[in-house]
Amino acid sequence: MSGFLFQKRKGNTSEVNDLQSDGRNALNNPLSSASFDMQLDENEEKVILHPIAKSDPKLQQLQHVLIDWINDVLVDERIIVKCLEDDLYDGQVLQKLLEKLGNHKLNVAEVTQSTVSQRQKLQTVLNSVDQLLKYRQEKIKWNVDLIHSKCLWGILHLLVALVNHFDAPIQLPQDVSVALLVLKKTPAGMTSEPKQEIIVGSNLYVFFFFLSDKAF
Repeated sequence: MSGFLFQKRKGNTSEVNDLQSDGRNALNNPLSSASFDMQLDENEEKVILHPIAKSDPKLQQLQHVLIDWINDVLVDERIIVKCLEDDLYDGQVLQKLLEKLGNHKLNVAEVTQSTVSQRQKLQTVLNSVDQLLKYRQEKIKWNVDLIHSKCLWGILHLLVALVNHFDAPIQLPQDVSVALLVLKKTPAGMTSEPKQEIIVGSNLYVFFFFLSDKAF
């Protein structure tokens, strides 16, 4: 299982039960995203986006705010982002965004088409991000595998970190989390457990998270 810090959303028992019920229904539905391509080995786990996640209004608002911000920053580059997962996975937009924000040219190829070259470029870009942010390793919630596989929560974590570091003139919605499913193949069959991945906490949460990431 990945090293993400999962936290359950605070709420009543019925809310948790609804998530669990939705998770079971997703596994039982062969057309759902939760049951798609789940070729797991025995006792292997896989974390996927919950089928209900993208219907969350706060998550939708966060994505819209981040997309507008990226497009504003890159307006001179004539780059228009419409979907975070589809437009950021190969590192091209992230490269331009980091160069613009940091006023520093990265030593990477401008155009990459093969999967290998995309991942190499993405690794260079993420290395630059990590050096810039100076987060402790256990606090970094993105990597090449997550971004290149179009993992929404990994991309959101990265963008929110950049927004905070560069003190972007935008207002992020508070208390935003992503509903996930942890799938596990057991001798008895596939099991699912709903989890909540916090992307943006309250103002107080963000303040203490920033302090903890800068601590040595």
